[in-house]
Amino acid sequence: MSLTDALFRPLLAQPGKPLITHYDDAAGTRVELSVATTANWAAKTANWLVEEFDVEPGDPVAVALPAHWQTAGVLLGAWWCGAEVVASPAGARVAFVAPDGSGAGAEATAIVALDPMGRGLRAPVEGALDYLNEARAYGDDFRPMTPVPGDTPALAGSTVDEVLAEARSRAEKIGPGARILSTVEWEVPDGVLHGLLTPLAAGAHLVQISHPDPSKLDDRRAAERTTVDLPG
Repeated sequence: MSLTDALFRPLLAQPGKPLITHYDDAAGTRVELSVATTANWAAKTANWLVEEFDVEPGDPVAVALPAHWQTAGVLLGAWWCGAEVVASPAGARVAFVAPDGSGAGAEATAIVALDPMGRGLRAPVEGALDYLNEARAYGDDFRPMTPVPGDTPALAGSTVDEVLAEARSRAEKIGPGARILSTVEWEVPDGVLHGLLTPLAAGAHLVQISHPDPSKLDDRRAAERTTVDLPG
């Protein structure tokens, strides 16, 4: 099965449980996503990738995005349909990039607006797609058309089985049900493995801080009742 099926689908037993709380200290925003809301974005992403780009298990999809709640939907959606998440857009079926990023070398470029309210781009960008507005029109549930074997590449050359084993091994050091405060950036592959997949494997509530203000971290820990820190 895919990484998303293995690590995320079990969490759907508690769809209303908070999964990711994202702070952007530079923008002064806080957004909280439940398991169900995260699943909704992941499903829309997977359906979009399959229906619009014919992405199949093992196809490379580049993700060059910061640690952000929208990035979680992109990553989980890509894995759900069996894509291999890579860092470089060169040769990728689709490259997901920030508004100031470049997808040069990919077959298609999808710009992720990273708007805290989930709004798309304010104006079209020539030669690129508006991920949020495009994916929003797709289904809220995803069922893979083909199985994803364990030896399918999933993260920068590592297979589904390899990534799953490493995430679960790291999660054992955290323990079940933790509340994690993280400043880890989600670079591919190490940041994604440490900052997103390991908390998922632990069934944790992830409090992700972007552009962290060190003077506010203690307040964040107290307000969110975090029990574990993942340093950036």
